Amino acid sequence: MTELVLVVDDELTLQETIAFQLTRQGYEVVVSSDGEDALEKARAHRPDLIILDIMLPKLDGFEVCRILRQEMNTPILMLTARDDEIDRVVGLEVGADDYLTKPFSMRELLARVKALLRRVRLIKEEANVVKEQDSEVLHIGGLVIDLNRHEIRRNNEVINLKPKEYELLICLAKHPGRVYSREMLLEQIWGWEYIGNSRTVDVHIRWLREKIEEDPANPRHLITVRSAGYRFEE
Repeated sequence: MTELVLVVDDELTLQETIAFQLTRQGYEVVVSSDGEDALEKARAHRPDLIILDIMLPKLDGFEVCRILRQEMNTPILMLTARDDEIDRVVGLEVGADDYLTKPFSMRELLARVKALLRRVRLIKEEANVVKEQDSEVLHIGGLVIDLNRHEIRRNNEVINLKPKEYELLICLAKHPGRVYSREMLLEQIWGWEYIGNSRTVDVHIRWLREKIEEDPANPRHLITVRSAGYRFEE
């Protein structure tokens, strides 16, 4: 099945170039030039990936990303015109999965697209394999991790996790007590081709704590190991 990519950028020349290159790679492409239209097209087409510029008319990319993240788990690759750490951090905090600074090469863009889509395919394949096997459920205090249903519940309420959050939680929860460095988690969850830093892991750990911990400021399960990384406690 052909994967669909939504390209959102108000620079029409760049938008057309990205769309052309993606089409050449066999992807189906939908384009948009402003934030409000991007929301409508994302909801209507349910793309497999969204390439989202930050500087947009009507609604900026941060706001579009924040709204979409409440409605869907589609991976989002954000584009920024400045090599500014604040833009990257804010992008990650509102729910972006990766970012790319302009100007960039089409080769690098396509590599990021392939990496993000491959990660989504692997999650779906793993979920399908689990469905064919006996149910595996982890009970950890008030937290229930149902690998068969690909579902996380806390106090009987379903918790909605983004793909990377889910992968990170499963990685840690399956090996309670084991300390994972940030670099290990980056490589295992985001892949060796991901160009990022440990801030990405820290941000996702913070999101997970806000969703699964009774008191995120004093976590019971996701424990920081000073100068080493993180571990999961039952």
